[in-house]
Amino acid sequence: MVKQFKLSALYFTALLSVFSLPAYCSSQTDGTAQIYPSLWTAEDPLLQKQLEAVIKQLGLWRPVKQKHLSVVLVDISNPLKPRLAHVNGNKMFYAASLPKIAILLAAFVEIQNGNLQETDELMDHLVKMIRFSNNKSATHVLNLIGGERVLEILQLPQYSLYSPDHNGGIWVGKPYAKGSAFHRDPLHNLSHGATGIQAARFYYLLETRQLLTPEYSKKMKAVLGNPGIKHKLVKGLADINGIKFYRKSGSWKNFHADSAIIEQGDKKYIVVILSDSAKGGQWITRLAKPLHKLIIQ
Repeated sequence: MVKQFKLSALYFTALLSVFSLPAYCSSQTDGTAQIYPSLWTAEDPLLQKQLEAVIKQLGLWRPVKQKHLSVVLVDISNPLKPRLAHVNGNKMFYAASLPKIAILLAAFVEIQNGNLQETDELMDHLVKMIRFSNNKSATHVLNLIGGERVLEILQLPQYSLYSPDHNGGIWVGKPYAKGSAFHRDPLHNLSHGATGIQAARFYYLLETRQLLTPEYSKKMKAVLGNPGIKHKLVKGLADINGIKFYRKSGSWKNFHADSAIIEQGDKKYIVVILSDSAKGGQWITRLAKPLHKLIIQ
C-alpha cells in the first residue's frame, strides 16, 4: 500500500477539492484562469491508429506486445485540446536518469515556496543534472531538498505524478550514487521509475503552467532546454532544422528512456519512450523521425 505523506487537514482538503475536478486551472499573465483538460481523458483514436501503424512499420510491434517498449505521444499544438496516443503507457519501467525531472520539479516548488534559495550554484547543479545527467549534481540537489520531500511533492493531489490509481508514475527513491534506496516505489519496488503517461503529464502540466507560477514555469522549462547529450531522440531528429528540445533522457545497463517537449514552428508535442531492452536506445532513435512526422505534417 502506498505510504501517504501527512499534510495539514485544511491544506489537503483544499487541494483535493481542486484535483477532483475533471479539468485544471492555470493562472495566466493577465490574471485570468485558463481551464485545461486532463491527459487521462485526452486519447485520440486517429492518432492512436497512426502511432500503432508507425510502430508496426518499424518492426517494433513484438516488443510492444511483450511489454518491453512503451511509447507515449501527445500533440499539444493546441494545449486546450491535447491529443494522446500510447502503447504500454501505464507500464512502470526502471527509468534510470529520466526521473531526475522529479528533483527538478521539487527544487522549483521549494524555491517558489521560499524554502530553498535560488542561487547561481543551485541553478548550475540543476542544469548539469538535466542537460548532462550529472549524478553528483542530482544527488546534491536531492539531499538539499530531502528525498522524502521529493516523493511528497510528486504525490501532492494537484500533481499526482505518482498514483496507485494509475500503476505508479515518476519515482525517485535513491540518490544517484552508490548505496541503498531510502524508499523504493511501493507498487514495483523500483528505485528510479516512471510510466510513460505520467512522464508526459509532467511535461503537459509544465507547459500549461499547472506545476508552478508562470515565472518559475519559464525558468524550469529553460533548464530542460539545450540538451547536452546528443543521443536517442536528439540523434534521431538531428538533420531537421528549427527544432527546439526540452528534454530528459536516461540510460543504465539494458534500460533506456527519453522524454521531451519538441517544438517546430507552430507545432508542439510531447514524446516519452521507455524500454527494458538492450536495443531500446536504437529503438528510440528509429522512432524519433516517424513520430515527429505524425505531428509535423
